[in-house]
Amino acid sequence: MATRRDVLKRIAAGATTSLIGPALLGPAAKAQVTSEGVWKTTGSHWGAIKALIKGGQVVDVRPIDEDPNPTDMINGIKGLIYSPSRIRYPMVRADWLDNRERADRTTRGDNRYIRITWDQALDLLYEELERIQTTYGSSGLYAGATGWRATGQFHSCINHMNRAVTMHGPYIKKVGDYSTGAGQTILPYVLGSTEVYAQGTSWPLILENTKTLVFWASDPVKNLQVGWQCETHESLEYFDTLREKIAKGEIKVISIDPVRSKTQNHINCEQLYINPMTDVAMMLAVAHVLYTEELYDKAFIDIYALGFDRFIDYVMGRDDEGIERTPEWAADICGVAPDMIRDFARLIASDRTQFMFGWSVQRQQHGEQPYWMGAVLAAMLGQIGLPGGGISYSHHYSSVGVSTSGATMPGAFPLNLDLGKTPEHDANFGEFSPVIPTTRWIDALLNPGAKIQYNGNEVTLPDLKMAVFVGNNPFHHHQDRNKMRQAIRNLETIVAVDYTWSATCRHADLVLPGCTQFERNDLDMYGSYANSGVLAMHRLVDPLFQSRPDFDIFAALTERFGRREEYTRGMREMEWIETLYNECRDANAGKFEMPEFADFWDEGLIRFPRGEHWVRHAAFREDPEINALGTPSGFIEISSRTIEKFGYDDCGAHPKWMEKLERSHGGPGSEKYPIWLQSCHPDQRLHSQMCDSEPYRATYSVQGREPIWMSPQDAEQRGLGDGDLVRVFNDRGQLLAGVRLSDNFPPGVARIHEGAWYGPEDATIGALDTYGDPNTLTMDIGASKLSQATSANTCLVQIEEFEGDAPAVTAFGGPTEVVF
Repeated sequence: MATRRDVLKRIAAGATTSLIGPALLGPAAKAQVTSEGVWKTTGSHWGAIKALIKGGQVVDVRPIDEDPNPTDMINGIKGLIYSPSRIRYPMVRADWLDNRERADRTTRGDNRYIRITWDQALDLLYEELERIQTTYGSSGLYAGATGWRATGQFHSCINHMNRAVTMHGPYIKKVGDYSTGAGQTILPYVLGSTEVYAQGTSWPLILENTKTLVFWASDPVKNLQVGWQCETHESLEYFDTLREKIAKGEIKVISIDPVRSKTQNHINCEQLYINPMTDVAMMLAVAHVLYTEELYDKAFIDIYALGFDRFIDYVMGRDDEGIERTPEWAADICGVAPDMIRDFARLIASDRTQFMFGWSVQRQQHGEQPYWMGAVLAAMLGQIGLPGGGISYSHHYSSVGVSTSGATMPGAFPLNLDLGKTPEHDANFGEFSPVIPTTRWIDALLNPGAKIQYNGNEVTLPDLKMAVFVGNNPFHHHQDRNKMRQAIRNLETIVAVDYTWSATCRHADLVLPGCTQFERNDLDMYGSYANSGVLAMHRLVDPLFQSRPDFDIFAALTERFGRREEYTRGMREMEWIETLYNECRDANAGKFEMPEFADFWDEGLIRFPRGEHWVRHAAFREDPEINALGTPSGFIEISSRTIEKFGYDDCGAHPKWMEKLERSHGGPGSEKYPIWLQSCHPDQRLHSQMCDSEPYRATYSVQGREPIWMSPQDAEQRGLGDGDLVRVFNDRGQLLAGVRLSDNFPPGVARIHEGAWYGPEDATIGALDTYGDPNTLTMDIGASKLSQATSANTCLVQIEEFEGDAPAVTAFGGPTEVVF
């Protein structure tokens, strides 16, 4: 494996790193004029970059010198800007333009569009908003879907869409997200907060105090390449230190995962193999050992937790099920030998242990259970709130664990209406719920008026007639493409605002070309949790073709109903950016002295010093009454009376082992479909962002298709070799992918990274996906009645060699332009 030093040499071409400093950076971050052209600085999810501009075009992209561990993905930025898939002009689906709500919706996805002017496009959008609000009321419009918008505080497209559309009228919104839906729902009942988006114990304290570090289904070296705000990559340095400590025998690190992860290979730690989706069975057996061998911290349980006796009765078989959850019981399910389970339990109880959980493990049926059970194990060890002990659900995300500076970060463009303002149309949701779980909007299309349970409430699914998608790609993050394609036929109008022809745009009726973040000015937080600095995002080039910033698009929309001045507050782009900066500067006065805006904009980056190290849950441990958790009781809830009262059959009073609808390695459905398909976060893009970057995609695709990673044993059994084209299928769908063989994958396990663009062969339901989107195959059911979260990783497939002439990839490029 190439080291990050190798990557730095390859993509930075001689750039140097520097230590973090408290002062404003000098010329390294500012625009520089050279004989080659002009170097400008900006930011992205992939880190801060400097780009060489020559003749009005980006000709080179490099990390800023201060990035200690730049990601190779910045090599895809130029291809993103100049992608053949860029949306060049406002476009409208041909049949919809003629027939509007009476259009043939079975032809959505056939890629036939007519070019129109911006005025025509915005008039159509406004007319449809009016028609939907007048005809159906608020419940007919779904505009609440969100996703990983481009970075930048002012140009956050989600904020612009919400503010503008809300000025016109209320609409159906969502709660939760696809990333952590199960975790963020269960953990407030157990630990008092969502935890998944929380700052964690500082890495230096972990490296100093932890004796056993457990990565449970977590791959931080892969995932820390990107961040919600501009990523600093500062946390990756700690993994080099971790590798050194492992080599010296100063710390024991175990990765519990069916797959040898990128993190495991980088730091050279141990792997404890476990069968997919069986983590809870193993955890219950670990709890059994801790209890029966009296290795658990009874005093901690008595002081800080509630509901242990109820839980342990289940573990010991003293409940209605009557099954003792011994290591022998678990071994048949999880594939871990009984003695290995016992040894693991004794190890974690012997000294300071830190658990770090990833997010993929909760994106499965009953995904709440492994997170709840992880908290139970941490409570039994009694180390929650100690340096280097306890549990984290976020250390793989956005440099969590880098100590927070304490600086106030710049705010954003307002998300909602200004105080005292009301929308053009009054709220009118009728009998429908105004907010739905984010993953249940397809169910709403198929079963309007149906009642579902969600987090202790009954939700009546709305009768949606129109959807507006901005800054997100539901044809990436939702499951079961064929179910989805069937469902969207019930929408009369779909509007998409994006810079690239994603599958969402290809299934939309009206498509508006937004520009990329590299074609506008902005400012951003530098470091999502560490608050390491403030970054000036300089426009690299003017918006390509007829694309526009979201601010301009939605300002023009609000002008159509007389509220442009209210929407913009009378300010333009640079006035907004300066206002946001000055508010930040004022808030930091007396703590951190920030320069005048003009100096900041010229220099490009302000750095703040790292703050003091911090321990998650330390205040609770110090005084659980004064610093009570946010749970109903204020304590850690090993059993939850609140959840028990909901009466759900798939998420009860305490964590339990529950069988899945389908599970590999001898589980249900594995005789017909023996391979577990894992669709975790990609290594070479951010979800679906950058999949359209052609030169960069070519560095990892196989015969122009998304790779499917699999074991040599499974390949040999099927007569497959590395580089072969295969058909991957189950009862839900079929796709083409290119084989990549790796000993990192055990028999019965394969991986297609999520975010691969959907490219069906034609507009029919069930059509072969020509590129390799794993959500063509995944299951669209709620994780449970509690969270209704995604169950994407509960997915079994079969793999076979593709025979015959392979169809062309349809996922990329522009539409067929229809001219009358």
